[in-house]
Amino acid sequence: MASIIERRTIRKYKKEDIPADKLEAMLYQASRAATMGNMQLYSVVITRSEEMKEKLSPLHFNQPMVKGAPVVLTFCADFNRFTKWCDLRNANAGYDNFLSFVNAASDTLLYVQAFCSLAEAAGYGTCYLGTTLYNPKGIIDVLQLPRLTFPIATITLGVPDEQPEQPDRLPHLAYIHEETYADYSSNQLDIIYYFKEQLQENMKFVELNNKENLAQVFTDCRYTKKDNEAMSAGMLDALKQQGFL
Repeated sequence: MASIIERRTIRKYKKEDIPADKLEAMLYQASRAATMGNMQLYSVVITRSEEMKEKLSPLHFNQPMVKGAPVVLTFCADFNRFTKWCDLRNANAGYDNFLSFVNAASDTLLYVQAFCSLAEAAGYGTCYLGTTLYNPKGIIDVLQLPRLTFPIATITLGVPDEQPEQPDRLPHLAYIHEETYADYSSNQLDIIYYFKEQLQENMKFVELNNKENLAQVFTDCRYTKKDNEAMSAGMLDALKQQGFL
């Protein structure tokens, strides 16, 4: 990949394995990403076996990439390792709280992005699975994650077997603010979302779902209040289970 401007999500992969030494090298290089207090509050679980993919697949709503990719990587916020080190050194660790979870989650996402950039530069394809936070308890059980660890992101990885179109992105004026946050007027929002709303595929979504506009597709069909509240409750339960609340 010549530039991040050219990146695209890859969901179909060739039946070609990724050598362990190459994968480990990229995971090691990604550790140079920024990290909270130089603590490296993350771990990654590598899944290659078909048996484990079968267990993970329903937790990701059976998206075909989970079984189709040669490697599935689950990146976890991890205060378990650091806390155990503190205990071993007679240091009073106080990381069983929400702030510590946020710090570890931030560390993890920085590490994830660094890894993805390295993998894509090496010619591999990646797909970020947002479903990880939808079913954290199931993933915790399957991967046997201990207390003070939490799954944050799942990446499928492999040699690309497709060249899909890039999805649309909002214009830069949508998210860049100078000095202070400048809230959006109705006219600005019309401009920002005009291109997205006019895409044929999005107009088709509106028609198929019998909605008035694209925003209603998001709120009423794709990411509903009911689902968000239910998954929020599940995530909070999992955070309590893992010792962060």
